Amino acid sequence: MNYWLMKSEPEAFSIDDLHNRPQQTEHWDGVRNYQARNMMRDEMKIGDRVFFYHSNCDEPGIIGIAEVARESYPDFTAFDPEDKHFDPKSNPDKPTWFMVDVKFVKKLSRTISLRELKLKDELADLALLRRGNRLSIMPVTAPQWDFILGLE
Repeated sequence: MNYWLMKSEPEAFSIDDLHNRPQQTEHWDGVRNYQARNMMRDEMKIGDRVFFYHSNCDEPGIIGIAEVARESYPDFTAFDPEDKHFDPKSNPDKPTWFMVDVKFVKKLSRTISLRELKLKDELADLALLRRGNRLSIMPVTAPQWDFILGLE
């Protein structure tokens, strides 16, 4: 099993939105970064665990847990001119962008804030905390995953 952190702005799509979806499952669309796309396309597998991270809000942090429910498939929003994630260069016959489906597992009892994560020496190598890292999807090691869960 692999572990991931996926960022979403709560105004756009929150952990509560995921919880309220049919079967508590939703596609993770709109990723337009090649490195993040490659992780979704090539590395994410059904059952992988995901920290759901709220970004660009008053208290950014890990708010819940999800799991990968469907492995990568073409991100259909790239082909829809009415969608905010439309990419006119993307071709349905040879798609550029991919997405996975994620399923709600649980909301944490509290937000584990970015501020708190930065204070933990054990997380010095966490991709989220690397200077200049703005990826919306990033890997988390098993020891990092266990340590962060212990903070709840």
